[in-house]
Amino acid sequence: MIRHRRLAAVLCLFAALGLSGCSLQQGEHSDAKASKAPKRPNIVFVLTDDLSWNLVAHMPQVLQMQRDGLTFRNFIMADSLCCTSRATIFTGQYPHNTGVRTNFPPNGGYEVFKKNGGEQHSFAPTLQKAGYRTALLGKYMNGYQPNHIRGGTKPYVPPGWSEWYVNGNGYPEYNYNLNENGRLVHYGGKPEDYLTDVLANKGVDFIKRSGASSQPFFIEIATFAPHGPFVPAPRHAGMFGTLKAPRPPGFNEPDIRDKPSWLRSHPRLLKPGIRRIDNGFRNRVRMVQSVDEMIGRIRTTLKELGIDRETYVVFGSDNGFHLGEHRLAGGKMTAFDTDVRVPYVVTGPRVPPGRKIEEIAQNTDLAPTFQELAGVRPPPATDGRSLAPFLGGATPPDWRDTALIEHVKPAPSPQDPDRQDSAPGAPPTYNALRTNDMLYVEYTNGEREYYDRARDPHELTNIAGRLPEQQRRRLSDLLYALTHCAGASCASAGRSR
Repeated sequence: MIRHRRLAAVLCLFAALGLSGCSLQQGEHSDAKASKAPKRPNIVFVLTDDLSWNLVAHMPQVLQMQRDGLTFRNFIMADSLCCTSRATIFTGQYPHNTGVRTNFPPNGGYEVFKKNGGEQHSFAPTLQKAGYRTALLGKYMNGYQPNHIRGGTKPYVPPGWSEWYVNGNGYPEYNYNLNENGRLVHYGGKPEDYLTDVLANKGVDFIKRSGASSQPFFIEIATFAPHGPFVPAPRHAGMFGTLKAPRPPGFNEPDIRDKPSWLRSHPRLLKPGIRRIDNGFRNRVRMVQSVDEMIGRIRTTLKELGIDRETYVVFGSDNGFHLGEHRLAGGKMTAFDTDVRVPYVVTGPRVPPGRKIEEIAQNTDLAPTFQELAGVRPPPATDGRSLAPFLGGATPPDWRDTALIEHVKPAPSPQDPDRQDSAPGAPPTYNALRTNDMLYVEYTNGEREYYDRARDPHELTNIAGRLPEQQRRRLSDLLYALTHCAGASCASAGRSR
C-alpha cells in the first residue's frame, strides 16, 4: 500500500509539473520566401534480427553510415526478444502496455498483438493516412503466417501497408513463402532465392518506383539475418575462415559465484563448446555481409535517384545476442549489455556526420520518431519520445537517463526459434533499470543484481548485496514506477535525477 501511494504521489508530481514525453517540435521550418511547404522526408528502416554490436566491425557499409551520420551508442531494448521488441517498435509502447510478453500465446506472439489492437496502434496506419506510401518486407511478428486468410478471400495484409512482402519462417533463408500483396509466392533453394537478397531486390525496386513519385515513402526491410540457424549466402560461405568470436573480459567468465542462481548453475565452457561458438560467430559475420551489401545498394540507389538528401536511412536490430559471455552459449533474453544494447545508426537530412549520442534511447522511441519526421503527432498512449531532435543536432534538456528492461520467461515451445532461451538455465522473469552508470535487476524469485557500469562496464561483479538500503529502496521504487507507467508518465519516470 505504501508503494502504491508513493507511485501515485510521483505521478501526480509529474502531472503538476506538466512534464510530458510526447511534446513535439513539428520540424516544419517556416520560410517567408517559400511558396509551399518543404517535401516531407522519405524513411528507409533496415531492421535486422539478433544483430549484436560485435558484428558491426565486419560491415563496411554500416561503418560508412556511422561516418556519414549519427550513432546511438546506448540504444536499449525494452525486452531482448523478437516479438516483444517488434510490438514495441511498431507501437512505441513498453511490453507491459502492448501485452506482448513472449513469442507465442497465451502471453505473446502475433495473435496477442493483433487481439490487443497492435496493428491499428502501429505507426504504419498513421503514416499512410498522412500520405505516405508504406511497405513492409521480410519478418513481421512471431506466429504470423503468410497464408492466413482472415475474413477475405486472399492472404491477409494488415492495415497501414501499401505494399506487403512478408513471410513466416524465414530463418533457414531458403524454401519459404512470401505473402506478396495478398498473393502467396513460393521461393525454393536456388542461390537467387536467398531471402536477404530477395528482400534487397524488392526493396530497391520499391524505392525506385516510389522515388519517381511526389508522394513520400516509408519502407521497412526486416531481415531474418543474422538469426540462427546462421545460413550465409553462398557467395559468402567461404569468407572469414579463421575468424573467432571476440573474447571480452566476460567471455567464459571464470568466477560467477556472485551471479543469480539461474546463471550460477552454468559450468565453464569447454573446448568443443567454444569451437561451436567460434563457428557460430563466423557464420553470423558471413550472414551480415548480404545485409551490408543491401544497405550499400539502397544508399547508392537513393543517390542515383537524387533523393538521398531527403531520405533518412535507419539501421538497427530488434535485440542483441550473447555468444560465450558469462559462460552463456548463443542466445539473448538477459539484461546484460550483450543482449539489450544494440546498434542504431541514422543518415539523412541535417543529420550531423560522425556524431555519437551517449543519451539512452529505446525501441519505444522509433514509432514516435517516424511519426514526427512524417509530420504526425504521436498518439497520447505512446510511451517513448521522438529522436528527431538528436537527428537535427540537438539534445533535449529533459531527456531520460534511465531505460526500462522487462522480461517474462516464455514457456518452452518446439515452434519457438528462441526456445533455447526458455529452457532450464535461462533467466526467470525479471524487470531491470539500465543507466549509463549502472544496471539493476529484480527477479521474481527475489534475487537482485547490481553492476557499477562506470567501474565495471563488462558487468562482471554483482554488488547488489552491498547496496545501502536507502539506495536499494530508491531503485526499487523507480523500477516500480516505470513498470507501471503509460504514455507521458513513462518519460517522466525515466528521469531519475
